[in-house]
Amino acid sequence: MELIDFILHVDQHLLEFITNYGIWIYGILFLIIFVETGLVVMPFLPGDSLLFAAGMLAASTGAMDPWLLFILLSIAAILGDTLNYHIGKYIGPRVFEMESRFINRQHLIKTQQFFERHGGKTIIFARFIPFARTFAPFVAGAGSMNYKFFLTYNAVGAICWIGSFIAAGYLFGNVQFIKDHFTHFIFGIIIVSILPGVIGYIRHKFFRKTDRSTEAE
Repeated sequence: MELIDFILHVDQHLLEFITNYGIWIYGILFLIIFVETGLVVMPFLPGDSLLFAAGMLAASTGAMDPWLLFILLSIAAILGDTLNYHIGKYIGPRVFEMESRFINRQHLIKTQQFFERHGGKTIIFARFIPFARTFAPFVAGAGSMNYKFFLTYNAVGAICWIGSFIAAGYLFGNVQFIKDHFTHFIFGIIIVSILPGVIGYIRHKFFRKTDRSTEAE
């Protein structure tokens, strides 16, 4: 429940962090982004909403420099994916057969299927999709994706993801309507973020049923 409250009221909690820890807010945000992208067992940490709120507070309070946020958090996201890749590579393909209370096997399999359809661009696309953001680099490592290619997609994806959400928060976060309905706006970000995965799941189920019906005929 505390995590849900943090996600839905991330602006208020970040403001408390700024008040209590001052410049250390950069380190706190760096750590959250690094852990969310770097440890496959931590996909539930806030990402999109955290970045948007950080950009918003940078604009409204002046307590954070948006460019410094962009640089530091981009580095955190790149390092996080790099760690996740190497963990996946160390564990190897056997991870797809493992049963673990900490790693959702179905999420891994779906991410692997996404890789098969979109290749290395999955690393970029996944940045904007909760859970996939954490599982994609892990699967890339387990599937022995060429590291040089991975690093390129990793950097591009991190810069696009961090930059777009911080910029959006900085530019639009002070709009009074958004400030007055911030919790609803965060819900909107979450829904839009998971929508591609939901659509993909529905399409997969629909086409599989269609194929079965065709085979039955």
